[in-house]
Amino acid sequence: MNDAEITQNSAAQPLEERVNNRSQRPSSDAFKAFMASNWSPAPEHNYELEAVAGYAATRRRAISGQFKGERLVIPAGPLKVRSNDTDYRFRPHSAFAHLTGLGMDHEPDAVLIMEPVEEGKGDDGGHHHATLYFRPLAGRDTEQFYADSRSGEFWIGRRPTLAEFKARLGIATAHIDELETAITKNVGAPEIGGVSVRLVRKVDENIDALVDTARYNTAKDPDTLDLGVLDALDDKLSEALSELRLLKDEWEIEQMKIAVAATVEGFTEVVKSLPRALTHHRGERVVEGAFFARAREEGNELGYDTIAASGNNATVLHWTRNTGKINAGELLLLDAGVEAESLYTADITRTLPANGVFSDIQRKVYEAVLEAADAGFAAARPGTKFRDIHIAATTVLAERLSEWGLLPVSVEEAISPEGQQHRRWMPHGTSHHLGLDVHDCAQAKRELYLDGVLTPGMVFTIEPGLYFKNEDLGIPEEYRGIGVRIEDDVLMTAEGPVNLSAALPRGSHDVEDWMAGIYQEVEAQSA
Repeated sequence: MNDAEITQNSAAQPLEERVNNRSQRPSSDAFKAFMASNWSPAPEHNYELEAVAGYAATRRRAISGQFKGERLVIPAGPLKVRSNDTDYRFRPHSAFAHLTGLGMDHEPDAVLIMEPVEEGKGDDGGHHHATLYFRPLAGRDTEQFYADSRSGEFWIGRRPTLAEFKARLGIATAHIDELETAITKNVGAPEIGGVSVRLVRKVDENIDALVDTARYNTAKDPDTLDLGVLDALDDKLSEALSELRLLKDEWEIEQMKIAVAATVEGFTEVVKSLPRALTHHRGERVVEGAFFARAREEGNELGYDTIAASGNNATVLHWTRNTGKINAGELLLLDAGVEAESLYTADITRTLPANGVFSDIQRKVYEAVLEAADAGFAAARPGTKFRDIHIAATTVLAERLSEWGLLPVSVEEAISPEGQQHRRWMPHGTSHHLGLDVHDCAQAKRELYLDGVLTPGMVFTIEPGLYFKNEDLGIPEEYRGIGVRIEDDVLMTAEGPVNLSAALPRGSHDVEDWMAGIYQEVEAQSA
């Protein structure tokens, strides 16, 4: 073969195959036969129904009642490329996890389909029959076993079988090769005997395209197909799935407690790491690493990127670069949460004196934020509105800002809808729902979220703060560079709010005593 022929053959190789050019994988029948031989059989297990299965079935039943006669398509999502042929760790879409009970890194490309059936003849007497479609374990006698670096057991470890997931989750299962037919069969207008499809969009581009193509191909007049109407149908499903999570069941509440407990441990590890962090040119990264290690040891992952913000960085609300030095005498604002293996996450913030002791001005700001947080707890009662927490907390902050001579208007004007001058130093909301997503229930209607009534079973945060930037010339110099936030995870009960994160000290003196106790324990262990 001459040089021209070699160049032509190289150019003809598809780009997606070139990532394997570094490999010298044999392809002979003899090699394939050798690789498929002499493997022990997969162990047999008698899988029991998991505790989450009944709760997930109840959730599916609730959604079924809202969409009678319609096919519901809920994808888990695909693997996402981080760089070239390296993927991020997989995490399924929260709606998929909620309806199946599957957490951790199970089953990229999986799809839950809820197929409409005759009324009352579906799962649990509902209106749909649910089937989980996924790519099951390939036999050790298959080429996929050793050749597929994304799904082969040789590369990524054991995958579940169809029978295993059916036994564990109480859901019918099917091979992903049957998915296209399951999604597209009989799609069309109900008035002509077709089935209407609703999809959780923007999770898996391939599933979006499959549903859109089926809709187009079966439309009576494709040229007049109103995509806006179809998008609205899909949005309604996402809205319903989001609102379903506003109230947590017993299993979810237990998962939240697990996530919070692991997060508390993570904060303890951060305090242990502070002496080293104070000597490191990237002390914030030392703190971030200490918390991340605990998250991976005790949970699935971080619930979100850790904010480890020292000094003026603490006034940057979403400071996740964590590249700064931590200096003695500054405050460290740590906003972090462990995501449990079930994918439920905590979200806690504490503001710590880097050297273990608050200065007078730091304590003054801290105690004002704590007072605001306590006012938020006092306002959080069953029957009151979600927005009342924010009003109570920010009113306290406005009062303190006024007392300090920082507020340019009266407290009354500042907290009015037309005023809001206090937001220069407290720009964010005081609360958000918490669960599978750190900002859970994000697609819920306004009247059920901000204007919603606090109800037993809700889990949310209370997190006021004050942020005085070095660049803010409108305040006295002594305040500049101080950022304080106190955030707790709260369960609403019939008796009132329960602080799930109460194990972490909140008062300034309690924080100092807690940090001193950790240092003493570490010294005793090393003695």
